[in-house]
Amino acid sequence: MSAGIVVVTYRCKDEALACLASVERHVPQLLPTTVVVDNASGDGTPEAIRRRFPEVRVVEHRRNLGFAAAANAGIGLLDESEAVLLLNPDAALADAGLPAAVAFANEHEDIGVLGLRVENPDGSVQLSCRRFPSHRTALFNRHSFITRLLPTNRWSRDYLMSDWDHNEVRDVDWVSGAAMLIHRRALERVGVLDPGFFFSIEDVDYCRRVWNAGLRVVYWPHARVVHHIGRSSGKAPIRAMAAHHAGMWRYYRKHQRGPWWLDVATAAGIAARFGVHLAAHAVREGRRRWRSGSGGFAGAEVGRTP
Repeated sequence: MSAGIVVVTYRCKDEALACLASVERHVPQLLPTTVVVDNASGDGTPEAIRRRFPEVRVVEHRRNLGFAAAANAGIGLLDESEAVLLLNPDAALADAGLPAAVAFANEHEDIGVLGLRVENPDGSVQLSCRRFPSHRTALFNRHSFITRLLPTNRWSRDYLMSDWDHNEVRDVDWVSGAAMLIHRRALERVGVLDPGFFFSIEDVDYCRRVWNAGLRVVYWPHARVVHHIGRSSGKAPIRAMAAHHAGMWRYYRKHQRGPWWLDVATAAGIAARFGVHLAAHAVREGRRRWRSGSGGFAGAEVGRTP
């Protein structure tokens, strides 16, 4: 079994050190094949990692290339690995199941991507595998008003795949890039992530390309990862929001183009959604500052790596 791990960092020194500590705790044999790619954090992340984990390879970029491009740089250094785990810096391995996951993928020649079981810090399941998005997803995604008001409605449950306990192995449309194991056969047949996705949606796009290439995407719950949602992206939230919505439009153009009027309506819908999220963020930021007594607004930068 040969495997590698790629962690992309951006202003998340403490989270990255905790992430690597979990690798050291559960699969120390993989530290020499772990690559950290830093997107110009400027907070001492690369130096701290080199001091604490000298076996880990660290790549420093002089500017923020985005998640996909940085992950590709790490993957490129692991050309002898049978599989590469993309692991968020705000995630941590919770057990020693990764080698078994690689072995499972090796045994099934039609598997291109394996998604590990992702949990919240309280041990509950994080919904890390989903159906491919459609126009209906705008109404029934994780953050939509309808899903929050009626979380058990059948359309939200179908898209989020929330109607099963996530304890069984099964084929899924896509899995979260927070803990996504890419097998070498997928890299050879599909290539690496699309660097046109700066932050977010690159995992949806990659899984779709894997399915289109005749390989499977499988959820495998026997290796666990704990993920603190938003801890890394929260370092630059507005930029992360902008990149996420730009990624939605790029994904639509690649995989779901329709007649011109549908394209215009989709673009308008994505832009409106971005506006709503910006307004909600401004309200939250205003309330936070009001409670702290500082008053006013600051130009917040928001970012997996924005």
